[in-house]
Amino acid sequence: MAWSNEALADIVAGDITDGWYVNLGVGLPTLVAERLPGRPVLVHSENGILGVGPPPPAGEEDPDIIDPGKNPVTIVPGAAYMDSGMSFALIRGAHLDLSVMGAFQVSADGDLANWRLPGKKGGAIGGAADLAAGSRRVWAMTTHTTRDGQPKLVRACDYPLTAIRVVTRVYSDLAVLDVANGRFRVIRMAPGVTEDELRASTGAEIEFAIQ
Repeated sequence: MAWSNEALADIVAGDITDGWYVNLGVGLPTLVAERLPGRPVLVHSENGILGVGPPPPAGEEDPDIIDPGKNPVTIVPGAAYMDSGMSFALIRGAHLDLSVMGAFQVSADGDLANWRLPGKKGGAIGGAADLAAGSRRVWAMTTHTTRDGQPKLVRACDYPLTAIRVVTRVYSDLAVLDVANGRFRVIRMAPGVTEDELRASTGAEIEFAIQ
């Protein structure tokens, strides 16, 4: 059985080290913020906030306090606001310990494609390339396959790339996998998922490190 989005967010949050400065990308990664209050982890938002909290209760949204996906957020005590130039200087200066990013594809070498699907018009890479290239660690958080069952974890990406050789770990609804030596190394699987099922859903070589 695949993990729910909420269960996967719990797993990601549990692997984040106290004291880290973390950016949570648009989509699934935003769920992680709800699991971090009370911990010494500062969440960065590239639109100019360091100290993002969970979403506010219904009816208490402030239209001026939003994440890059225009979702309302809260601010934790001690948070800082900054302009876009300072925010991206923080990213490009390698001051973020981790970026958790959504993904359309991740290659066995750690290449990331997450900003545009082939054949789709419009879209912009935004701050994704800066985050992928500038963060000390990049984790991908995604479903293991597309809606039509195609693998998102592949030998080589054929979607437009965001950055090359940056992803070190993938959190999918089926498994947690490290990217190492040109393959995916499985360190945890969702309950009930078998090795054969995981191989069939992955478009690259995988190995199992689970004891």
